[in-house]
Amino acid sequence: MKRRDFLTAATSSFFLPVMLDGYGAKAFSPTSPFMRALAEVAEATDRILVVVQLSGGNDGINTTPPLDQLEVYLRNNFRPGVAIPENRILRLNGQNTVGLHPAMTAMQRMYNEGQLSIIQGVSYPQPNLSHFRANDIWFTASDSNRFETTGWLGRYLDDRFPRYPAAFPTAQMPDPLAIQIGAIPTTTLLGDNTSMAVVFQDPDAFARLVGDKPNVPDTATTPGYAGDRIKFIRQQQVTSVAYAGQIRTAAGKGRNQATYPTNNGLANQLRIVARLIHGGLQTKVYYVTIGGFDTHAAQTDANDPTTGAHANLLRNVSEGIAAFQNDLKMLGVDDKVVGMTFSEFGRTAVANGTRGTDHASAAVQFVFGKHLKGGLIGRSPNLSDLVNNNQLRMQFDFRQIYSTMLRDWFATPTSDANALLFKEFGTLPIFSDIVTGFDEPLFNTKNLRMYPNPTSATLVIENDALANSAGAVRIVDLAGREVLRQELTSGQRKVQMDVQQLPAGNYIVQVQAGQKSFSGQVSVMH
Repeated sequence: MKRRDFLTAATSSFFLPVMLDGYGAKAFSPTSPFMRALAEVAEATDRILVVVQLSGGNDGINTTPPLDQLEVYLRNNFRPGVAIPENRILRLNGQNTVGLHPAMTAMQRMYNEGQLSIIQGVSYPQPNLSHFRANDIWFTASDSNRFETTGWLGRYLDDRFPRYPAAFPTAQMPDPLAIQIGAIPTTTLLGDNTSMAVVFQDPDAFARLVGDKPNVPDTATTPGYAGDRIKFIRQQQVTSVAYAGQIRTAAGKGRNQATYPTNNGLANQLRIVARLIHGGLQTKVYYVTIGGFDTHAAQTDANDPTTGAHANLLRNVSEGIAAFQNDLKMLGVDDKVVGMTFSEFGRTAVANGTRGTDHASAAVQFVFGKHLKGGLIGRSPNLSDLVNNNQLRMQFDFRQIYSTMLRDWFATPTSDANALLFKEFGTLPIFSDIVTGFDEPLFNTKNLRMYPNPTSATLVIENDALANSAGAVRIVDLAGREVLRQELTSGQRKVQMDVQQLPAGNYIVQVQAGQKSFSGQVSVMH
C-alpha cells in the first residue's frame, strides 16, 4: 500500500477498535511507538527539496582540491595556471583528503557545522559529454542509451498527486506542487501530461506577480498602439500565472531575516524560495539555476588561479546557499528543507592550455541542510588513475542521490522509488534521521546502507542494527551462490568488504544481525 493510501485509510479509523497488522487499539495511543512512527511519516509530507542546477559542467577538482594528491595536482604539466596553490585551499574540520576552493568560505563554515555533505565522483555508466544530452539524462534519470520524456521529480509528483492539474488545487494541497525560477522550464519537473511546476522566468517576474514591482517596467514600454499591446500582453502574462493568488498570499506573509549577498543571481532566487516557504506555501520542490560553468578558457585570472570566472561562480554558489540556509534557520523552517546541487558533468583533470578545462564525466555534488550526517561521501578522486582522456573515475551513480532524496527524505516506499528511477540504485549515507515508507519494516528507522554503489574495490555496509547483534554479511550472485562472507561481532555499525576479486556484475548483499535481516543490491564494476 502506498503511503498516501495508508494515511487516507488510517486517519478515518484512529478512534475505532480495529486491528492493523496485529496492532490493537492501544497502538493508537498518542504516545505509542506506532503513532510516533505514523507521525514521523506524516511529517514527511511537509518536507521540501530545493534543487540548484550549476549549468555548464562544474570543475569539481578545483571546487574540492585534493589535499592528498597535491604532488600530482600541482605539477606544472597537470593544471598550469588553473591549480589552486596549497596555501590557499580551504581546510575542512576532520578532513585531510580534500579542501574547498578559496572562494567558498561560506560553505566551509556550513561543512564545519555539519550542514553540508560533499559527494565525490558522481556520474553514470557510459557518460555523454554533450550539454543537451547530459542534461537530459540528469533531468530524466535515464540510462545514457535510453530516452525518456518525463523528469524524475515530475514522475514523483505525478505519482504522489495523481490527476494533476485537472483535480487541483484541493483542500489538502491548495498550492503549487513545484516552483521553478528560470527562463526555460526544466524536464526534471515534467510529468506524464504536463509540467508539475509554476515557472517564473526570473526574480523580476516573481516581483511583478506579488506586487513588489510594477507589472510592466517603464523601460520596457513603447509609445503608441504597439506599446499598449506590449503592456497588455505582459500584464496578462503576470496575472495568468497558475496559483497566482496562493503565491501572492504566501509572499505577503513570508519575509527574509538573513542578509543575502548583492549582485548574486542565485541568492536572489533563493531569497524568494525562503520567503515562500516561510509564508506557508506547501510547495514540495523548488528549482533554481546558476549558469556559466562551461569554463573552456579563462577559467582563472592570468596572474592568480584563485580568482576569475570560476572563482566568482563558486563564491556566488557558496554565499547564496549559506545565506539561504541561515535564513531558513532564522525563520524557524530549516527543519523541513534540504537542498542539493547538480551539474551535468565535470571537467577534465588536466587543463587544456588556455587556462580552462574541457567536458568530462565524474564530479563533485553537494547536499545541504539541517538533517545531514555531513562530511565527505566517497574518496578523493585519484588523479593518477584517469580514464577516457583525462577523466575521473565514477564513484557514485547520480541516481543514488535521487534515490536517497525519494526514500530517505520524502519517505517514498522503496518499490515506488525504484519504479520512479526505472531500477534499484540504493541510497547514500546523507541524512542523520530517516523517514521510511510503510512498505519498509515500521520500526526499522535506519535502513541498510551500502556505498559506494557501484563499486570497484571496497564496499561499506552500514546499519544501526549491526551494533547490537552478532551475525554475518553474505554477498551472493544472482543465481544465489555465496561469493563472499564476513562474520559480524556485536558492536560493529559498519563493515568493509573487499570486492576487487569479484567479477563485474550485480550481486545481492544479505545481512543477518541477530533476529533482523536486510538485503540490497550492489553493482561491481572494474
